[in-house]
Amino acid sequence: MWAYAAKRVLMALPTLLVVSLLVFLLLRLVPGDPAELLLGDLADPQSLAQLRAQLGLDRPWPVQYFAWLQALLGGDFGVSITSGEPVLTAMLDRLAVTAQVVLVSFGAALLVAVPAGLLAAHRQDGPLDLAVVIGVVLCLSVPSFWVGLLLILVFGVQLGWLPTVGWVSPLEDFATGLQYLLLPALALLLVEMGQIARMMRASTIEVLRLDYILNARAKGLSESRVLWRHALPNSIAPTLTVAGMLLGSLLGGAAVIETVFTLPGLGRLMVDAIYQRDYPVVQGVLVLVATIQVLMNLLVDLLYPLFDPRVRL
Repeated sequence: MWAYAAKRVLMALPTLLVVSLLVFLLLRLVPGDPAELLLGDLADPQSLAQLRAQLGLDRPWPVQYFAWLQALLGGDFGVSITSGEPVLTAMLDRLAVTAQVVLVSFGAALLVAVPAGLLAAHRQDGPLDLAVVIGVVLCLSVPSFWVGLLLILVFGVQLGWLPTVGWVSPLEDFATGLQYLLLPALALLLVEMGQIARMMRASTIEVLRLDYILNARAKGLSESRVLWRHALPNSIAPTLTVAGMLLGSLLGGAAVIETVFTLPGLGRLMVDAIYQRDYPVVQGVLVLVATIQVLMNLLVDLLYPLFDPRVRL
């Protein structure tokens, strides 16, 4: 297993290298100069040239890229242009907020969507299946930011039950933090539930048609045992792949929800950095997001044999 994991990590290095190059180039193509944004419209050319030299923006792009890449390989993500804070410190602080929201909503989505998809496939074309399919369509059709705004309007403005802006970590104050966590987690929950339930239903329908399921029923096993003991382990593997990709993307891309609820998360950090043309922060966040996605895919591959013994690494 360790040899397989090491091989996958080595295979991911070229991907991360290409991602870093694309991030660097595309960011430089975006109109706007960080020096002009920092000094304002009234800055004289001499001050602009001095600040650009101080930030290293006067050097050719290849020189800038290789200098950044060399520092990155040494674990140095650079320093924020606007705040002067180390990029790695800023990212880890914001990632802790994003991870709490995403992991809570993701865990709740698994607890609801996996049984729902499994039972819907077992009762295919029945009322339960129809209800699950309609729910999946609604979850996938409604944008998460619209759900967030609706939750704010109902539970924050009209009812006044929950706070709508700001953040308190449940790790610091569990009761208060849970109130701040609930609405963002619910806004993300619907999208996650829709994707997981859809894949779980489709894969379970295929598994229930296989011969070994017919053999298990012929032996006189109860339907609940056939479903949970024999069908679930084999149908969960494709769902696991979708769940892993979904979790990786959410950990790095919950920017919309964080902006709606003004959460100090990783996604909002990247959005603010884009507006401010803070190159080190944007580059660092995008590389971190790509790394998280690669690691999530690796974790899914390593978990496959636990659910399907036919798979060997």
